[in-house]
Amino acid sequence: MSRGSSITAMYLLGDSSVDCGLNALFYPLLHRNFSITPCDSDGTTLLPHLLAEKMGVPHSQPWYNQNGSIEAILNGLSFGSPQATIVSGGQSHQSLNQQLRQVLDTLQLLRLQLGLDTARHFIQSSLFYFSFGEVDFILDSSRGKNNVKFAQLLASQMSVAIRNLHEAGAKKIVCMGILPLGCTPRVLSQWRDSPAAVYDEQGCVKEMNELVVNYNELMEKQIVMLNAQLGDARMVFCDAYKGMMEIISNPRRYGFEESRSACCGLGSYNASIGCVAKEIACGRVRRHVWWDLYNPTGAVNSLLANSAWRDRPFSNFCRPSTIGDLVK
Repeated sequence: MSRGSSITAMYLLGDSSVDCGLNALFYPLLHRNFSITPCDSDGTTLLPHLLAEKMGVPHSQPWYNQNGSIEAILNGLSFGSPQATIVSGGQSHQSLNQQLRQVLDTLQLLRLQLGLDTARHFIQSSLFYFSFGEVDFILDSSRGKNNVKFAQLLASQMSVAIRNLHEAGAKKIVCMGILPLGCTPRVLSQWRDSPAAVYDEQGCVKEMNELVVNYNELMEKQIVMLNAQLGDARMVFCDAYKGMMEIISNPRRYGFEESRSACCGLGSYNASIGCVAKEIACGRVRRHVWWDLYNPTGAVNSLLANSAWRDRPFSNFCRPSTIGDLVK
């Protein structure tokens, strides 16, 4: 593992983009309408884990597995859960605020174990990675309540959480935007027979993508404002929507043969039912853009990780700097 940065550890907060269900107790029994297996591997091809390899730090292990071990904490933790939402609700699985509390408790344990000065240096040189919002829009869409004010609420709550984390000592923060939900196999399957469906040039559901773009724009503005107000912090916003739309618009250029149907699932677009077992997955995973209902394959994550790290193949993917520049 090459040492590509001065980062000491990586801490992850988010949904299935950071966790494959390993960090959610009883997830196989409580997965609702999501996949039992939301990743095409054991998690090693998740975007933040690919970034960890570039930084030369260990993959962040599930928070529930660390049992208060200081060694595990120092190696980085994932607080994420596949169904995690920004807005707390009765059915939310480890929402943003729940995960934030776990992070703050973990940082306090570091102070007790390492001492204030050593812990402060360690926290300041660690990277904190947020990837939320997808599930909020999925659930909100199912209730038919999508609107601009909802996106504003989500961005505002994310901003509050990031401020709280900064007050606890975090200085390096990455916020990943939401991918194009209107292009996901599940949304295409759900809208297939709807007379209200309007599609864009890529064949994606226009309404869903417009909502995602609006949220991403609001979230990036929050990051710009936080960077201006918190002068000792360095934060970047990474545009998952932009990178994935480039792939979906030109799949063969990037080595993909299928950009609409899921690799693992059943029914229309292989997305009427999620990935209940890897045995039903397609034979050539790397040729698919989508692994399951809403999650990209590891091959897509590899392209996104390269772009986040060094602006290739997708330029201006992370703003105002690449993650590579952020951590050096």
